Amino acid sequence: MLEVKNIDVFYGNIQALKDVSVTVNEGEIVSLIGANGAGKSTLLKTLSGLLKPKSGSIEFLGSSIAGKAAQGIVKTGISHVPEGRRVFANLTVEENLELGAFLRKDKKGIAEDMQKVFETFPRLLERRKQLSGTLSGGEQQMLAMGRAIMAKPKLLLLDEPSMGLAPLMVKTIFQVIKDINAEGTTILLVEQNAHMALSIANRGYVIETGRVVLSGSAEELHSSEEIRKAYLGGH
Repeated sequence: MLEVKNIDVFYGNIQALKDVSVTVNEGEIVSLIGANGAGKSTLLKTLSGLLKPKSGSIEFLGSSIAGKAAQGIVKTGISHVPEGRRVFANLTVEENLELGAFLRKDKKGIAEDMQKVFETFPRLLERRKQLSGTLSGGEQQMLAMGRAIMAKPKLLLLDEPSMGLAPLMVKTIFQVIKDINAEGTTILLVEQNAHMALSIANRGYVIETGRVVLSGSAEELHSSEEIRKAYLGGH
């Protein structure tokens, strides 16, 4: 579904990604793990058109999207839930969700998907008329994910969905990621919590200082001594 080949990405003169190649197949959950500043978020931003690769290719469903404008990429079927949630604080929950569907014209489908988001996140239904800035961190994360779902993505890019959330909320969010995937959405997940990320993924990539240093099935990465020491706290 997604084929990233040998991309280099720079912030000014600083190279953030070096010769990175990543593949995501339809229906998978693929996790990117690595330390802070390794380049994981940079990769997601490049895929969603917020950054442009200097070289290399990015193909989504057989068409090149490298360097395409962000809204054009959303139209192809990629939605990005950025790190830090980025909900529109001065709009209500409902208005945020409507914005997620701004490129769609199918009124009936939009209403059905809104209903589905409220079924997935009952808390958002209770707060639908509330300003998003007044929600808790966990509720804002639900809203950010709900807003992305409203775009009806084929591929969902999730950047640090568990960051700053209470353990119980982390469990809820990860269950929802599994459910969204089971309903047919492919997921590329960046997650600090490597243990959780690998527990729901099919495959994973380890990124260190802008390079992919390891890849394999979630089981392989989970049982790798190197990964255990570096990212799983030695368990």
